[in-house]
Amino acid sequence: MRKGAISRDGVLKAIAEYDELGKGEFLPMYEYKPATSYLLVHEDRTYDSKAIAGVAHKFDQGRALSWDEFSGGRSEAVKWLTRLGFVIRSSRNPDWTRDEIILACDLAMANGWKRLESSDPRVIKLSALLQTMPIHPEDVRTEQFRNPNGVARKTVDITCRHPDYRGKPTNGNALDAEVMNDFLTRPTEMAQRIRDGLTMGEFQNLPSEAEEEDDYSAPEGQLLIRRHRSRERDKALRKRKIDAGLRQGHHLACEACGFDFEATYGPRGAGYIECHHIVPLHEAGEGRTKLHDLALICANCHRIIHRRAPWPTPGELRDLIQQTTNRDETPFAP
Repeated sequence: MRKGAISRDGVLKAIAEYDELGKGEFLPMYEYKPATSYLLVHEDRTYDSKAIAGVAHKFDQGRALSWDEFSGGRSEAVKWLTRLGFVIRSSRNPDWTRDEIILACDLAMANGWKRLESSDPRVIKLSALLQTMPIHPEDVRTEQFRNPNGVARKTVDITCRHPDYRGKPTNGNALDAEVMNDFLTRPTEMAQRIRDGLTMGEFQNLPSEAEEEDDYSAPEGQLLIRRHRSRERDKALRKRKIDAGLRQGHHLACEACGFDFEATYGPRGAGYIECHHIVPLHEAGEGRTKLHDLALICANCHRIIHRRAPWPTPGELRDLIQQTTNRDETPFAP
């Protein structure tokens, strides 16, 4: 049996059987449990997506898949059904991201680190703003996605983790406390930059998280780090920086470790190096980038700089490399 080799007709037959038997009989008959993550939406009705995908195999291949033969998530059932043109909706809202928690922290701080009610106009305004964030795809949002009740609840989770709070904390999650600590120790301009970018639509065309090739640390929030990296990938800006260095007689060597791509890879490495914005976006803002705001560094140093906040400058990383090199060269003495 080939998993996922189902047709739209097979899915519609599974839906018809579901309608005829009812959920209470259909799921036990095929030994499926109610969906906990994704629902199939068809003609204004919702269905347990994994069960429908599994039973569709019966009509297309002669036998239904059992619940333990495949995943009900995006890697299998959801992918098969969406490929056939069916609408899949998340049955629960996605977890809050750092960006969203930063904005909720900003609101809680404005309220003196006290809980807010869902009827508060500021909560309603933040709810509307969060719903414009291009982080979570529409198909993973429920009808209650970041509604005022959810936003008010998040401010409760956050205020319970403030150092001055003396009551019993709510469950929340570990990221609430992490962002709270960052928010208390770092400049709060990042919240305003996220808010401004959302209001002006500046984040709508940035590459999604799925297109990021590595897990760069995001002290600014994912949207600002994506904007930061988008600016680093500006080909025209990178070329101007390289041309300026060459006119001054410099080699294209990493400003942190000294790695020279051409010296190592020959003609294939000629003219290649990465460009890094030295100052994070929430500190530098959206002003015009000057060439002295940029550094030419190798891919390894670029990733090490972005790996964890606070980001070292190329000079600071160079000092760290030198200290490590000197320590490693110290003779062993028993």
